[in-house]
Amino acid sequence: MVFAAVCVFAYGGFVHLGDLLGVRPGGPSPSTPMWLVWYFTSLTVFDPLAALLLALRRLEGLLLGCVVLASDAVANGYANYVLDTAPGITPGRIGQAFITVLAVAFVASAPRAAPWLHRPGRFRPVR
Repeated sequence: MVFAAVCVFAYGGFVHLGDLLGVRPGGPSPSTPMWLVWYFTSLTVFDPLAALLLALRRLEGLLLGCVVLASDAVANGYANYVLDTAPGITPGRIGQAFITVLAVAFVASAPRAAPWLHRPGRFRPVR
């Protein structure tokens, strides 16, 4: 589960970096509220940070990952259901549904992964 999460967060970092650089089709439009643009821009840092912390088996990565995925699902829901007035199923809504499923699965599996991770202040390197 942790390896898959590292891959998901690394991919998310690239996606949000593509949005920031304007190279990915379907990214934020000029009418996107500035707070939402700033949020998605912050994910260019928080997605790779969660991936790195999880790769290092840090509990902080698990907690950050839960917050990032849950908030990303909500932000994408707002962008795809409130701001996008297109009727029916759109690529953005499919992506939002996928992120929501990932968020629910990640948060639900977090208690099982937590014992495998290092806790803050308790990591003692083997000599």
